[in-house]
Amino acid sequence: GLYKVMTSLEQEVGGLLRQKGLTLGVVESATGGLISHLITNAPGSSDYYKGSVTAYSNETKIKVVGVNRDTIEKYGAVSHQVAEEMAQGGRKILAADICLADTGIAGPSGATPEKPLGLFYIGLSHRGGTYSRKHNFRGNREQNKRSAAEAALGWLKEYLISL
Repeated sequence: GLYKVMTSLEQEVGGLLRQKGLTLGVVESATGGLISHLITNAPGSSDYYKGSVTAYSNETKIKVVGVNRDTIEKYGAVSHQVAEEMAQGGRKILAADICLADTGIAGPSGATPEKPLGLFYIGLSHRGGTYSRKHNFRGNREQNKRSAAEAALGWLKEYLISL
């Protein structure tokens, strides 16, 4: 087959983290560990990668990551508020310089009129601030997970370049 000429996104991100001397942590919900899996595919990722928490249930988001129960009750688990609290909480518990987080509706069920299938929020927290981005993916469950993981890594790459 064709050789990958371009370095993968996870290798680019790894190179940037190494260059900037920053560590990374991840808190995943809807991606189920895929972001972590991709990051650790890059050789030498132990230099900058602290680890991850796959916080699938609300209880895990609250008890392990430190998301506020009120935030989930008020806005729902799939919200920019929760994505931001996941990223912030993860940065603390994983003792990382930067933390990525995601929450979403991968499908095929779980959608509501307000929150359609494929809706994801990605969070990013760094000492400079905590941010979120909203995405609407249109694939099947597995495609949506992959799209969200790639969107998270793509945003991290952009953020690191901007530092």
